[in-house]
Amino acid sequence: MSSQSTRDRILDVLESDAQASYAEIADRADVSKPTVRKYIDELESEGVIVGYSADVDPKKLSNQLIALVGMDVASERYVEATRALKAIDEVETLYSCTGDHMLLAEVRAPDGDTLGELISSTILTVDGITAAHPCFLQERLK
Repeated sequence: MSSQSTRDRILDVLESDAQASYAEIADRADVSKPTVRKYIDELESEGVIVGYSADVDPKKLSNQLIALVGMDVASERYVEATRALKAIDEVETLYSCTGDHMLLAEVRAPDGDTLGELISSTILTVDGITAAHPCFLQERLK
């Protein structure tokens, strides 16, 4: 048995396969199904697991592109800006981060022109957003 905690083994299985059944998770984490259920319920209620998703290869999407948009935010408007960005349908995910930008958003659009328009007419009009820097995802490598 692994020296890794039960919680970590269950999370590792879920991170590699969010669709795994309780039986598959139990088998791969070397625990019982009731143990899996208990830990997943706890992880969800603690907010450790915030959702389940599918990994998408952007190159294989038809009529859609995925961009990561780094955004600079005025510190005094941070809370309001993040609230407004969360309400934009095209913003799939939103992260606070360190580095070159305070926020990083995964944004989806049918094409580059639509993304440019979304950035200029929606994202950059959010009070507090001072700059937006898109980076287009081309191919999932891992």
